[in-house]
Parts: sequence; C-alpha cells; structure tokens
Amino acid sequence: MYPNLYYAFKDIFHVDLPWLRLINSFGFFVAISFILAAWILTLELRRKQSLGLLVYTEQSIVVGGTASVTDLLINFVLGFVMGFKIIGAFITPNALNDPQSYILSSQGNLLFGILLGLVFAGLKWWEKYKQKLAKPEQRTIRIWPQDRVGDVVVFAALFGFAGAKVFHNLENWDDFIKNPGEALISFSGLTFYGGLICAALALYFYSRKYQIPFVHLCDANAPGLMLAYATGRIGCQVAGDGDWGILNSAFVSDPQGKLLAATPEMYTNALQNNTGFYAEQFATSSVHSLHVQPFLGLPNWLFGYNYPHNVVNEGLSLAGCQGNYCHYLPISVFPTPFYETIVCLILFAIIWSFRKRFKVPGRLFAVYLILNGLERFSIEKIRVNTKYNGLPFQPTQAELISLGLFIAGIILYWYAPKLKQSKK
Repeated sequence: MYPNLYYAFKDIFHVDLPWLRLINSFGFFVAISFILAAWILTLELRRKQSLGLLVYTEQSIVVGGTASVTDLLINFVLGFVMGFKIIGAFITPNALNDPQSYILSSQGNLLFGILLGLVFAGLKWWEKYKQKLAKPEQRTIRIWPQDRVGDVVVFAALFGFAGAKVFHNLENWDDFIKNPGEALISFSGLTFYGGLICAALALYFYSRKYQIPFVHLCDANAPGLMLAYATGRIGCQVAGDGDWGILNSAFVSDPQGKLLAATPEMYTNALQNNTGFYAEQFATSSVHSLHVQPFLGLPNWLFGYNYPHNVVNEGLSLAGCQGNYCHYLPISVFPTPFYETIVCLILFAIIWSFRKRFKVPGRLFAVYLILNGLERFSIEKIRVNTKYNGLPFQPTQAELISLGLFIAGIILYWYAPKLKQSKK
C-alpha cells in the first residue's frame, strides 16, 4: 500500500523525496478523476453544441482595467496558503513525518506565507498592467456551456466533498458522535453517493442560472462520471482507505503481512485471536466471510488482500515496522475497490460507445443511473459497510441509494420522451 506518493516513489523508483508525503495517494487519484471527468464533459458539450442542442449566453466584461482589490486579495491569500503550508512543510521540524496532522494544524511559516502572497498578488497586478488600455472598454462576449466546465468542476468538487462527508458521518453516526471535530476535518471517510447527490443538486441550480439545459448537462456528464468513479477507486485500492470487502477465509496473514493459504483451522484461529478487532469492524459478533480460491491462474491478491501499510492504520502492527502506516489485516479481504475499477471501466466503455445512439435527451443519463445502481448494489454484497438494523432486510446506505438510483433510472428512461415533448 502507498498512503502517499512518497511511499510509491520510494518503492517503485527507489528515490527518497520527503516532500511527496504531502500528496495523499487517494487525493491524487481523486484529482485525476476530476481532470478526466472535466475532459470528457468538455468533449460531450462540444458535441452537443455542434448538434445545435446548446446555446451561448452573453456576458459583459471590462477589458484594459487595472487589477481590482478583490483580484489582488484572492491571489495574496492563495500565495500565502502555499507559502505558509507547502514551503513551511520543509522548514517546520517533523512536519513531513505526519503531513495530514501538519496540514490540519496551525503550523507553518509566516514569513514565506507573506512573501509568496505578495509575489502572487504582484504577478496578478503585472498581468493586468500589461493589458491596460488608456480607456478601459466594456465588451460583450459569448460563453458556451463548455467554457464553463472549470466552474462546473469546482462546484461539483466543493459540494461533492461536503456531501460525501455528511453522508459518511450519517452512515457512521456512532463514530461521529465520539469525535465530531476529527470526523468532519479528517481526509478519510467519504461516501460516493453523498457526493453525487449534493453535487447534482448544486449543478442543477448552476445550470438554471446560466441557462444550460440540465438534462443535456446530465447526459454529457454520464460517461465522465463513470470514468471518474473507476479512477477514484484506484485511489481507494492503492491507499487502503478501509473501503474493502468482507473476509476471504482462503487466506490469512503472517506477522510480516505476507498472505498464506489457510486451512479451516488456521482461519478459525486467526478469527478467534482477533475477536475484538472484527467485532468492532463489523459492529457485530457475526463475521461475514466467503471462501474463494484463486482460479484461471489469477494472482492470489485478486481474491484476498490484507492491505499492508493501509492509510487508516487498520488491523495489526507489522513486525519490524515503526511510525505511521504500519498495520495489516490479519485475514484477507476481497479487494472490492479493484473490482469496481475494472467493472466501471467496462461500463464507461459501453456508455461511451453507445452515447451517440441515444437521441432522446435524458436517456443516456438514465442508463448511467441504472448501470451505476446495479454495479454498486451488487458489490455491496461483499463489502464491509454499516447496515441499518431498523429495516427488515438490514440494508446498507449504499444499497438503499443504489436501489433508488436504479429505480430513478428506469423512471427517467420511460419519462424522457415526455420530458422532451414538454420542452417544445
């Protein structure tokens, strides 16, 4: 496992670059997923524009003016944060040993924060000064929906992160009550569906404000959302963020974290020796497991993985390992993030290949909802997740939401032609 890029570069390229500790592996892949989603969205909006499905809006801007106080202030703050935290990380003692605690603390370097803030503000002033006209002009420009992709991604990221946090804490309410402050600001603990729902609501109001047909925006987002989800799950797998499956009793771990083929007796002993850990992880004395042996020559880790050096420090301490990220799971689990990456890449390829065949607005997004709901509902059967005990069949939050998305997709697919007629 690679909790941050420092461990990845050290293991793969054999280079020691301490500053890479600042880049969390999960966050890195989330950033990649947003970039890919933005790229796909831009391509789809351009395609829809060429089909005459989208129109531009006009906006008045002032050209040739000097930098405003707001421009200078925003750039100063951005530069200050980078100087205070990023440059400060190389100066503050032991900051890189625990970058997450450092970033969330008040530690940093005030001098470099102020200096870099002034540099950023100065560069902004110089940029505007070079474009200055004797008399500033007010011009009207056309802005197409694809020109707003940057804003769309920022809105989706902000509201998506907030929603993912809120839904995760609702799903793990007992842990939230114990330490609400840490639960809210921690980098771990995000629920995809919470992010999807809140981001969708934010983009609905954004699309209305800028006269972008929401149904076309949803269709344009469908392929990118599936690709982004597949990419984000790579981060879950690489970092070992706790988003893994139930036990595979075919393997256990030795104290060095090495996987061993397990007999029934070995599995039972490992389970009994770690009763407290699994009772807390599953929130019940009943431990969910399956026994699946590798087949077709596939590697063992594809069926059971113990996530050594996982970012959430879950499990037992690795022998001979000191410091942070020194834990492994005593019994292997199904690497469900990897499964989801493979399945969602296939689903992305399907959506991308057939997207031009959907002539009725809304139906492409309906197919995305159906496929997404089916995929997540299926994988939940072998995932570790909190169950709601108040209902007869004890579903997880993701099962309820994925079922809702599947039903919503069916309804949208059926209703989409009527939606098109109502717009005429």
